[in-house]
Amino acid sequence: MGTASCLTRARGLLRIRNQLVRECLAELLSTFILIIITLSSSAQKVTSFETKGNLLTSYFAGALAVMVGIYTAGGISGAHMNPAFSFAMCLMEQFPWWKFPIFMVVQTLASFISAGAVYILYYGMGGQHWVGEPHSSARVARLTDNLCLCSADAIWYYSNGTLTVSGPRETASIFATYPADYVSVANGFLDQVIGTGVLIVGVMGIMDTRNKGVPKGLEPVVVALLVLSIECSMGSNCGCPLNPARDIGPRLFTYLAGWGPEVFRWEKGREQG
Repeated sequence: MGTASCLTRARGLLRIRNQLVRECLAELLSTFILIIITLSSSAQKVTSFETKGNLLTSYFAGALAVMVGIYTAGGISGAHMNPAFSFAMCLMEQFPWWKFPIFMVVQTLASFISAGAVYILYYGMGGQHWVGEPHSSARVARLTDNLCLCSADAIWYYSNGTLTVSGPRETASIFATYPADYVSVANGFLDQVIGTGVLIVGVMGIMDTRNKGVPKGLEPVVVALLVLSIECSMGSNCGCPLNPARDIGPRLFTYLAGWGPEVFRWEKGREQG
């Protein structure tokens, strides 16, 4: 009884009663889950030389991350996880305009934190590649690890110890999306307008009670399938971010973490180096 009483009192003290704070924390958590799963799938694919993941697994991870995010915070904040969706909700008068900038900042902050978490997650994972795969930096990685100067990590191992935005061993695309060489600025803009528009219209249709209803509790699953269909059909031009926070938060992190200002530039031939 004493332990139960203490736990009850602790819950009472920790309970957040302010509705806006609750919504912001829920949005922070759901967006964090969305982005950390999405970026981790990309990191696993890239740093394992696509032996432990490929484009399809990244698409599936991103779609399932949306589902988990909605289940996590849908009943508290609505689990927008995307400034574009929050903006659309404001236009539809289903969300107050004064909350829009708050949600946008929270979503971007969560994406930034997620990028940092993914970077930490893949720190110290590089040693698994030392055996069986020739690589110029393997000896250096082992030596520095033995000397305790630094840990070998998957991102640094894959990139030969250089954090770059372009070239065959670039790693910036783990965190943010970059357009293909053939995509112009105008076409890239149109690509994102159409892709994001399809996402918003699809979600609005799923939510509309006047349409053929989705079984209660399965709405997040259907939204995840919608996201997967868009990724599989509109991902080749720009990587299908569909979410300003998903792009700007991790991109800002890469800028501060050592990739430099090139993360904000478009370079033709980025993948060839």
